[in-house]
Amino acid sequence: MVYEIALIPGDGIGREVIPEGVRMLEALSREFCFDLSFTEFPYSCDYFLRHGEMMPEDGLERLRLFQAILLGAVGAPGVADHVSLWGLLLPIRRQFEQYVNLRPVRLLSGITSPLVGRTAADINFLVVRENTEGEYSDIGGRLFAGTERELVVQESVFTRKGVDRVIRFACEMASSRPARHLTSATKSNGIRFTMPYWDERFRAITADYPELRCDQFHIDILTAHFVQHPDWFDVVVGSNLFGDILSDLGPAIAGGIGVAPSTNLNVERQFPSMFEPVHGSAPDIAGQGVANPIATFWSVQMMLDFLGEQKAGAALMAAVERVTGGGYLTRDLGGRETTRSFTDRVIGALGE
Repeated sequence: MVYEIALIPGDGIGREVIPEGVRMLEALSREFCFDLSFTEFPYSCDYFLRHGEMMPEDGLERLRLFQAILLGAVGAPGVADHVSLWGLLLPIRRQFEQYVNLRPVRLLSGITSPLVGRTAADINFLVVRENTEGEYSDIGGRLFAGTERELVVQESVFTRKGVDRVIRFACEMASSRPARHLTSATKSNGIRFTMPYWDERFRAITADYPELRCDQFHIDILTAHFVQHPDWFDVVVGSNLFGDILSDLGPAIAGGIGVAPSTNLNVERQFPSMFEPVHGSAPDIAGQGVANPIATFWSVQMMLDFLGEQKAGAALMAAVERVTGGGYLTRDLGGRETTRSFTDRVIGALGE
């Protein structure tokens, strides 16, 4: 079987880490005897500046043909962030029903947490983010722009289908892990309608999983607990906005955003799922060859798991930790390795 993979390197350091991810996948395919086919798409801010759109009108139809999408990063000076987001990332997530954004947070061997005294045993959890509705809706508008009467309205959208399916996915994740512990992020003391509804559906869905230990925290104190008590958490589920905040804070306590992977899952596999490092395009270091590829490799591991090549994915992360555990780190982690030299070391460690 040939796995058909769509590549969107995107902008900035995405164009540096995605080629290394492809090189890693090719090495793994030789080692574990599976076949890959890559098709690259130029969708990006550069594409927008040339064509006035982030991708062509039939862009989603082209991507629909693939089993998985590997995305680098999107964003560049000269293109507003809301243009790049609403022109590429959100259409992919929504049209392909990628309603789960899954982000593992784990302190890897050889990497030091900014939290003093914390070890790998203290930082190992999953953030499950609702990915297609919630606070990031397209409902709202602006009236009387530029006048004293200017009015801006942004609506949140929480449906029973959307809330239930992401909470149920989080329950399944928690049930598959030894701790069997699920935490819900909420803010029902301040947000009057959507968050009490979220809490209600959390109680209803978790009732089907009596083996789980469930709790919930308001988002403000939950962020504090992530810093002070990361060992409290195993699987954390949140709405689109709250999950977004937590899934960036998590990697920060595990060494930095350069080690932050993600997957945007269409759980039923009716459409392709998308895998992406979440460090952004980092224009300040783009072109220097110093970007950390760990987030890309970890996203590749999640893609391999999704495709059924779990042994190859496990070998990849074991090799990454052999390299980081040996003290070979990129600049953002206090080391001297370049993007390419770090990749070379991990490929070399695959056979160890």
